[in-house]
Amino acid sequence: MNEPSAKPEPGWPALSYPEWKETQATLHLWTQIVGKIRLVQTPWVNHSWHVALYVTARGLTTSPIPYGKLTFEIDFDFVEQVLRVKTSDGRDATLPLAPRSVADFHRDLFARLSSLGLAVHIKMKPNEIPDAVRFDQDRTHAAYDPAAAARFWRVLVQADRVFKQFRARFSGKCSPVHFFWGSFDLAVTRFSGRPAPPHRGGVPNLPDWVAREAYSHEVSSCGFWPGADAMPYPIFYSYAYPEPEGFKTALVRPAAARYDAAFGEYVLPYDEVARSAAPDELLLDFLQTSYEAAADLARWDRALLERPATT
Repeated sequence: MNEPSAKPEPGWPALSYPEWKETQATLHLWTQIVGKIRLVQTPWVNHSWHVALYVTARGLTTSPIPYGKLTFEIDFDFVEQVLRVKTSDGRDATLPLAPRSVADFHRDLFARLSSLGLAVHIKMKPNEIPDAVRFDQDRTHAAYDPAAAARFWRVLVQADRVFKQFRARFSGKCSPVHFFWGSFDLAVTRFSGRPAPPHRGGVPNLPDWVAREAYSHEVSSCGFWPGADAMPYPIFYSYAYPEPEGFKTALVRPAAARYDAAFGEYVLPYDEVARSAAPDELLLDFLQTSYEAAADLARWDRALLERPATT
């Protein structure tokens, strides 16, 4: 077993979007390729829950994927900096996580799958990205800084841990804490149980019926997103669909949280959490108060849907 070159530090690491944006863009597309492999091999689950990745103690995983009478899984290991494909009959193959184009990553990963007897075919167009280029033709995105990718994963580890604590307070229908490779964010979503009006769709390179099925019922959703040029810093977010009257001006804590009209959600800069003396408590307060604003204004049956906080 390979030993990591540097022991990951605990806690909430710094994450500067401008410093790792090129690596982020490449990694986003790599996760889309891996996520689409899970998508085509896995039975459809409501709200596209079958496509997501999950945070692990070393990176991100597809979890087991069915393949005939076998299963396989694909793991991003950000400690050893390898992509690992494992099968239920004991075989495995690895691909170093190092600077390479999206086209080369696609070619090399599918060569590994083929060597394991896994014949999988995915749609080649990325989702939820404007002006997307086919994976097998994308030689523009090729940057990869292993240390930056590892910092991002360490942020996900911390967010995943707190999100799971928040999720445990709800006894109604609720998603897992999972990583969506389309939007490149970690999310957890609570449901009121009531149907919602049809979603307008319009997400770049995503069929409208997928968005409408994802938002078929009322939700209060929160998550972590590492940023983009339109908002060049990482954030925690919280939104409601459909958004109830008065949500934009609700009392949401902490003071650094604000409603962003362009994004249609409450945002809390990641740095406010990372630099806090009590980051878990600060983040939980944001998640709880933004949920309460959505649930109260939309008249959810909170007594039925919630369970007492244990921490």
